[in-house]
Amino acid sequence: MKNDPLWSVAAYRKGLFVGDLSWPDATKAVADRRTVSLSDQLYRAVGSISANIAEGYSRGSGKDRCRFYEYALGSSRESRDWYYKARHVLGEQVVNHRCELLAEITRLLLTMIPDQRPLGPPS
Repeated sequence: MKNDPLWSVAAYRKGLFVGDLSWPDATKAVADRRTVSLSDQLYRAVGSISANIAEGYSRGSGKDRCRFYEYALGSSRESRDWYYKARHVLGEQVVNHRCELLAEITRLLLTMIPDQRPLGPPS
């Protein structure tokens, strides 16, 4: 996997990492009746980050890449929201760690997205 050029995309690697971390978090959230309904949303939103980055990376035009990177950006922000809502069950230390990772992914995506957009009207 590390031979794949996609692996060089930092946001993708971090997305995979936080995706792995979200599995035990979602498992803990589903075990508590207060957060059972958000556990699936949490796991899906986090998993969508790296999936959308990978999909965007495979696209041929900047416009198409940008669209999927924006989806990943939305999933990163949504994931932070679900983690915040699960903070009473997951614990503050876990939620802070995950939200820091997600904020880093968000910053990386906010840097990547403008690079895919055309700079002006076509000549």
